[in-house]
Amino acid sequence: MPAKRKAAKKTTKKKTGTGGGAKSKTARAKATSRVRATAKKKAAQAKKETKAKTTKKKTRIKTARVKAKKLDVELVLTAEDIETQEYSSDEYQQMMDMYDQTLKDIREGEIVSGTVMGVTRDDVIVDVGFKSEGIIPITEFTPPVNVQVGEKIEVFLDAIENNDGQLVLSKQKADFLRVWDTIKESHDSGKSVEGKIVRRIKGGMVVDLFGVEAFLPGSQIALRQIPDFDALIGKGMELKIIKINKSRRNIVVSRRVVLEEQREELRDQLLKEIEPGQVRQGIIKNITDFGVFIDLGGVDGLLHITDMSWGRISHPSELVQLGQEIDVKILDFDKSNNRISLGLKQLTPYPWEGVEEKFPVGSRVKGRVVSITDYGAFVELEKGIEGLIHISEMSWTQHIKHPSKLINANDAVEAVVLSIDKENEKISLGLKQLEPDPWETLDLRYPIGTRVSGKVRNLTTFGAFVEIEDGIDGLVHISDMSWTRRIQHPSEIMKKGDTLDVTILSIDKENRRISLGHKQVKPDPWPGLELQYAVNTETIGSIARILDRGVIANLPGDVEGFVPANQLGKTDIKKPVEAFSEGDEIPLRVIEFDSNNRRIVLSVNAYFSGKEQEEVEAYLKAHPTKEITVSDLVENADRIAAPSSSEKPSESGTRESSKTADSGEKTGTVSAESPSGEPEIKSEKPEDASETGKTDPEQDNEISKSENSSDPAKEKSDN
Repeated sequence: MPAKRKAAKKTTKKKTGTGGGAKSKTARAKATSRVRATAKKKAAQAKKETKAKTTKKKTRIKTARVKAKKLDVELVLTAEDIETQEYSSDEYQQMMDMYDQTLKDIREGEIVSGTVMGVTRDDVIVDVGFKSEGIIPITEFTPPVNVQVGEKIEVFLDAIENNDGQLVLSKQKADFLRVWDTIKESHDSGKSVEGKIVRRIKGGMVVDLFGVEAFLPGSQIALRQIPDFDALIGKGMELKIIKINKSRRNIVVSRRVVLEEQREELRDQLLKEIEPGQVRQGIIKNITDFGVFIDLGGVDGLLHITDMSWGRISHPSELVQLGQEIDVKILDFDKSNNRISLGLKQLTPYPWEGVEEKFPVGSRVKGRVVSITDYGAFVELEKGIEGLIHISEMSWTQHIKHPSKLINANDAVEAVVLSIDKENEKISLGLKQLEPDPWETLDLRYPIGTRVSGKVRNLTTFGAFVEIEDGIDGLVHISDMSWTRRIQHPSEIMKKGDTLDVTILSIDKENRRISLGHKQVKPDPWPGLELQYAVNTETIGSIARILDRGVIANLPGDVEGFVPANQLGKTDIKKPVEAFSEGDEIPLRVIEFDSNNRRIVLSVNAYFSGKEQEEVEAYLKAHPTKEITVSDLVENADRIAAPSSSEKPSESGTRESSKTADSGEKTGTVSAESPSGEPEIKSEKPEDASETGKTDPEQDNEISKSENSSDPAKEKSDN
């Protein structure tokens, strides 16, 4: 047998060494790993059990010491003492009885009384008579936390032992359960309760209600929006419980419900008592551009901006602020719609009462410019009383385009009271009346016939305006510009800006017009011309203008004469333009001299009467008859009818010309021939205003004052 065994062993070794050696090693490695893992688990489990036993020993020792301290028994124990100390059965029973006396019969879910054993930064340690103390987070105590060691408090026992073997207590749950009956009764009955706002949180405020925390939403704090929630912290207020949930310990309260009930009561009472004429106190609830809404105590009234002040205000916010308490007067009450109209200015005296005595007509007053418009400036004389200085009452002589040229808003000004309309609350003021009217003494400063120099301010088709002193213009009519020439337009002898010598012809103070003359600066030359241009006198003339029935010729001495078409020495023409041009020089003989009508009639035919034929042929050769086109006729007609484009009348001609037409002013227009062949100078109306040019803004003021005048005697006077 031993031999067989040895043989078997050898066989096994051979098999292992040859074919299955690798597999055997792997199997042994796996088995070793399993053994080691099992050993580690057992070691860890043993270590954990040892640690748990040690912790329990320490807990038992600590508990024994605490109990001994309470019983005033000196007990010093260690872990070895507990493990090795041997007690007799009587001693062991005595110690267990002493321990049982320190424990209370407590159950989970009840409110128990405990003693504060310690207070840390995060927790409060409470002993409720159990084998261990409970720890309560300090956040469960209502700030400020002033709990002291040794103080008795009531707590709620949530659990006798948690995962860590600790007693689970709650202060908030105890407070909630203690007042739950009171809270539920208040909620069910709808009674109001007193609460104190503790702190602000997202969406609202936290309220201390019977020692527990309740939530006050931001929308339930007041009837109107609260500008500063933090200002409410620490304030007590009457609340109503609108929602409760015991399982979640959730309490929602409202201040708005209480206020709405109070407002409804006040509203019913107010609607019974309110009457027009009463003075009530209210709170500014809302401010708009057109007025203010005021809460009178449950009922809102409108204070319109026009009833806020006797004076001028641009926005209600100038007088009142949101939330302000003010006294107002009931102006009207519509009971069917519960609409109330309020007034603030009615609480003060009516400022227009006795205004005639305070601001008599003709007196000088002082005020502040509160508004400027295109037509004038409003001046506040006192609160609620304003007067208007019209633009026409700002200057005697200047044409003011806009009041802002003289005064600005908020300027302090002095004015004269012109008129008072108490019924319509209007006062007319004047600024120019502070100084004497220069037109009243104008005739004293400029007697008729006075020679003055002035600046040409404007040219029109019928004359020129000349400024003789600052702001005072006179009109030089076209007929008063030259003794000897027929002036078609003032631009023939002057231009705007020139300094011109003139003579005062007439002054109309009532219509503020001055008539001036330029030709009157020099003596009348016609008495002397009678000798120079006696009948049959021969002379040379230059064609100035060509008319259909003749030509106007300039003669030596700056004199004009008329040559009829049938006296031009050419019988083969129908119109002078067929043979003559402006500037041509022609020989002439005077055939008529009329000093009364100031005209000279000339003739080429008479000049050549008795002259040599050669001289006549030379004249005819110098003025050959040419073919006239339609364009030549139109050009000649336009040249005769109106001045050249470079001599258009200035802007003021429009309205001035219109005025002159109404008053029958003459313009010196050439018309049909007289029996002697010379065209007559007739008194005609000037061209229509629409054809003469635009209005000069500088003349508007003077023109507007004389538009309704129709006195022919003043035909040449316009200012």
